[in-house]
Amino acid sequence: MDNKKKLGIYVHIPFCIRKCLYCDFLSDAADINVRKQYIEALINEICSCPLKDIDYKSQYSVDTIFFGGGTPSVLEADQIEEIMKALAFRFDISKTSEITIECNPGTATKKKLEGYKKAGINRLSIGLQSANDEELKTLGRIHDYAQFLETYETARQVGFDNINIDLMSAIPGQSLASYKDTLLKVISLKPEHISSYSLIIEEGTPFYDMYGDNGPDEPDEDTEREMYYMTERLLNEAGYHRYEISNYSLDGYECRHNSSYWTGTDYIGLGIGAASLIDGVRYSNTSDMYSYMKASSKAFEIPTDEYRNLSANERMEEFMFLGLRMIKGISAKEFKERFCRDIYEVYAKPLEKLSKDGLIAIEGDNIRLTPHGIDVSNTVLANFLL
Repeated sequence: MDNKKKLGIYVHIPFCIRKCLYCDFLSDAADINVRKQYIEALINEICSCPLKDIDYKSQYSVDTIFFGGGTPSVLEADQIEEIMKALAFRFDISKTSEITIECNPGTATKKKLEGYKKAGINRLSIGLQSANDEELKTLGRIHDYAQFLETYETARQVGFDNINIDLMSAIPGQSLASYKDTLLKVISLKPEHISSYSLIIEEGTPFYDMYGDNGPDEPDEDTEREMYYMTERLLNEAGYHRYEISNYSLDGYECRHNSSYWTGTDYIGLGIGAASLIDGVRYSNTSDMYSYMKASSKAFEIPTDEYRNLSANERMEEFMFLGLRMIKGISAKEFKERFCRDIYEVYAKPLEKLSKDGLIAIEGDNIRLTPHGIDVSNTVLANFLL
């Protein structure tokens, strides 16, 4: 067991009650029969995983599992239990594994939450976005704040002691005061983890048709920036530490699954459109539902949208891009151990320039973004393209 590598597993559930107006994820509404067929295909995939030359049970210990979507909580508890049993059959799941399911108010009943817990789920990620009902309507959410509170309180009653709440800023029509009200209401609930993301309006969504790249109802740049600073200030005062650009937690409750992406742990993505990275090989399942379902009716061979070995340069780039999202930064020693290259040779010019400009801090073995570097992180990280 001690010699096994850690593995993360992502399970994609592409269903929701109604697609939110801002959402560009691979998800949509579907009836009960389609969901049932999809779960059958998913379990078939789990039991005949790609890269068949790898003996997952002997080589890997599953440290995290994450059910994402879509809205995974549209599934019944027995369906989640079926998937968990298949995963336990195929993989060695650590007894201390973090197992998360995303859920939305309006879909997660007490019966479901009790069943999820019984199936092995030990962490919830609840999508609130805003405590303002008008803002929730603007986003096209299916719930109001009262329904969120009911879901949260029920989760606590059922026994969940590791809960994340997702928030969103820069919502069209949102004021600084309403965003502060959302933050304070969520802080008062004392969840273990809070994620706060600024809304990005993506092409192909109803929001893009309504607002374009920069609609008149969106908060202006100064207001959005103040929301950003307010998030860190209020959460820090309440005892939440920022461990990644958009994520805050109480001590010991950092999301291990997301952290595994940022630190380069191998992971497998299961389900339509899910991506994997194993030993430097990246592949992603087909995004076409028909092709995915059809594959389940025979010896399972998933059509892929991508399958390739990452080059050494690409792996170094990812190490920098993802690792520097973490507030603690990266280790120069670890870079050398992974790539047999000195980070100060590979990235001599950008490290010197960014350090001089006060955008990164270099302290002994550690390299991290400064507070100003975090503010302009996209620009900073672009310097590490090879």
